[in-house]
Amino acid sequence: MKSLFKLSAALLCGLCISGGVYAASGVSGASVDSRNQFRDKRPIITADSVTPGAYDPHADYTNDSNSKIEHLFLPWEDVDLATLSAADAYARERGRSLLITVEPWSWARDWRVGPEDLLAGILGGRYDANMSAVCSAAAQLKSPVTIRWGQEMEDNDGQFTWAFWNAEGYVNAYRHVIDICRKHLPSAQYMWSPKGEEGLEAFYPGDKYVDIIGLSVFGYQPYDKLEVGRDTTFVERTKPGYDRVTGFGKPIAIAELGYEGNDEYDRDWAAEANKPHAEFPDMTAVVYFNDLEVYPWPRKVGRPDWRVANHPLD
Repeated sequence: MKSLFKLSAALLCGLCISGGVYAASGVSGASVDSRNQFRDKRPIITADSVTPGAYDPHADYTNDSNSKIEHLFLPWEDVDLATLSAADAYARERGRSLLITVEPWSWARDWRVGPEDLLAGILGGRYDANMSAVCSAAAQLKSPVTIRWGQEMEDNDGQFTWAFWNAEGYVNAYRHVIDICRKHLPSAQYMWSPKGEEGLEAFYPGDKYVDIIGLSVFGYQPYDKLEVGRDTTFVERTKPGYDRVTGFGKPIAIAELGYEGNDEYDRDWAAEANKPHAEFPDMTAVVYFNDLEVYPWPRKVGRPDWRVANHPLD
């Protein structure tokens, strides 16, 4: 699980950690610093790039002036919402907006609410106070805010409690929580964020509830080899999900991007990820997921390490 502790640590220690990782320049990505201590595989950014950003609990993007979006994850239970003000200050110092993914559960070890109980609780108003608290806290922030709730709902691999709901249940829950949030945070953008899988269309909550669509795109070389017998490309991985959502007529972003393989694989993805592509005319941003994978991938390939830099002391 992601944790707000990681965010706090990044905010406090980012300057001392990332100074050796990133050498400020007009172009970043897929490089090694002068001391050869960190291999840097972040996407290559140029003047023509699609807007970059990152979820960055390891603080590798602290001094990266190219990054324009700070991505945060938080549960709506058992969380210190005061941490958001620190994230806001951190983002404003760097000229970044905030993308806040709100996950409808707690990260406490003893959290045991099942899918149907969670859905019934949301629709019955039991969690209205949770969403109100998050959005009221976000309303005090000075950075531009996008709220992303209940992501990857159509991916039934067992990772997320809300992904066990049927489409009707998810749509009703999404509309309910966004209605609650808008009462406190009318200025925010609201992101509906499927993974990009077949059948996602049934989970679309309607134009009234969506300002921008966010996709998840990951490339893992060992998995590619088993699934298709060769390396896959950024465009190849992105296109199916993009094609499934482009008909909704909304701006599209990649809310979570990661890739891991050998040096050639990483460099190819780094070169393509934020590059403008004719296949994706509505793509507005690409946000890197700079952390270890939370769950093991299928086919016994383990947990990919999406981090852009190696940290020997971790």
